[in-house]
Amino acid sequence: MLEEEAQVSAEMILIIGALLIIVIVVGVYVRGIAGSIAGNITDVINGARDSTIQKL
Repeated sequence: MLEEEAQVSAEMILIIGALLIIVIVVGVYVRGIAGSIAGNITDVINGARDSTIQKL
């Protein structure tokens, strides 16, 4: 009985640990994509600003 409870606890710890690792990896990936998009938007805004200033 006690051995079964210990096994269930160990399995739960492994599952929670695996889920935590997956969440961290996905978070890092999404943050990288968001940073890339933000950089692209900044480049477009800077280009539009420079173009507008040159036309003036």
